[in-house]
Amino acid sequence: MSTDTHPRITVGYLATQSGDDGVALAVALAESTGAAVDLVCVVRSEEPDGTPGRAAYQDMLVARAQEWLAQGAKLVPEAVGVELHAPVAESFTEGLIDFAAATGADMIVVGGTRDGLFGRHTLGSISSELVHCSPLPVALAPRGYSDRADVPLTSVTVAVPTTTRGDNPLPFALSLAEKAGMSIRLVSLVSLDDGPLADSETSSQTRVRHVAAATAILDEARDGAETTQKIESVVAEGDTLDEAMEMLRWTEGDIVAVGSARLGPPSRAFLGSTAARILRGTTAPIIVVPKSGE
Repeated sequence: MSTDTHPRITVGYLATQSGDDGVALAVALAESTGAAVDLVCVVRSEEPDGTPGRAAYQDMLVARAQEWLAQGAKLVPEAVGVELHAPVAESFTEGLIDFAAATGADMIVVGGTRDGLFGRHTLGSISSELVHCSPLPVALAPRGYSDRADVPLTSVTVAVPTTTRGDNPLPFALSLAEKAGMSIRLVSLVSLDDGPLADSETSSQTRVRHVAAATAILDEARDGAETTQKIESVVAEGDTLDEAMEMLRWTEGDIVAVGSARLGPPSRAFLGSTAARILRGTTAPIIVVPKSGE
C-alpha cells in the first residue's frame, strides 16, 4: 500500500466507457482537492477445486486486470498521483470497499452503466451495491462524463434535509467545498409529494407553508455554515418532486451531495427514494454521503 500522505480517492475501474467516466470524475476531484488516485480493478477469486490450471487462470485474470489498469492510467494527468491495484476478492464491491477502507480513502468513485441516457445517471450492479452499503461517500459519474474531462469542478449543490438528522450531507459538502475552493448551493425541494394535504388546506396553501418552512431551514443552514466559500440557497418547487428538480439549472462544473435514507443503517450509504429521484434528474455527478454513526 502507498505511504503517500495525500488524501486518496479509490476508483473502481473496468476497461469500459463507464470506467473512463469514473476516472474522469476522480481526476476532477483530485485536481480540486490535491488528492491522489488509486485505480482499482477487483479480480473475482477462484476457489481451488482440484481442477488443473485453476491457479494459472487466476493469475491470467490478474494480469488482464493490470493491463486494463494501465489503459486507465493513461487518462490521468501527470500532475495527479496515481497507483494501480488488482486485488482479489469474492466480489468487485466487497474488494473495492475493503481496499478503500484499508488505504484511508476519502471516497469511492465509479461510473454508471453504458445503456443509460447520455449525460444522465443509471445505476449498474456495482454502483447500486455501493450506494446501499458503502461506509465511505460514493461519487457517481453520469454517462459520458469523460467528455467533460477538461472542465473543473466549481460548485457543490447540497440537498439539505428538512429535519435535523444523521443523513445531512452538509458537513461533508462544506469540507469538500473548502478543500476544492468551490462555491456552495443549498437546495431544498418542495412538492405536493411531501405528504397528504390537510383537509383544511388547499394545495396552494400547502405549498406556501412548505416553501416557508424550507426557506427557514436553508437560512438556518447558511447562517450556521462555517465556511469562507460563497453560499447560495434555492427553494425549488413543483407539483411533483420531478417538477421541482426541473426548476434547477446545472453547469458542467457542478457536483451534487445527497444524504442517505433516514431509515438506512448508521455509518453506511443508503440511497433513499428522494435521493434516487435527484440522481435521475441531474446531469451533474453526485456523491451519496453515508449516514452518520449512531
